Amino acid sequence: MADEAARSNDDIKAMSFEKALAALEKIVDDLERGDVPLDESIRIYERGEALKAHCEALLKSAEDKVEKIRLSRDGKPAGTEPLDGE
Repeated sequence: MADEAARSNDDIKAMSFEKALAALEKIVDDLERGDVPLDESIRIYERGEALKAHCEALLKSAEDKVEKIRLSRDGKPAGTEPLDGE
């Protein structure tokens, strides 16, 4: 069953952040409505977990790429450095 779930979530790896987030929001809406059968709820919950992990990985990757502009004493751009100062 876990292999089946993993195969059904293979498409997630290719999703953009926006598409994955939209799919996750739909799952949350469906589950909150409460009219989804139990077996379907479990399946879409597992897909939601995979979507959440994918979104978190994409956000982490984006954060790693973001740089902040370093200014000289006179306020002019003097280069960049990692956002978190590392």
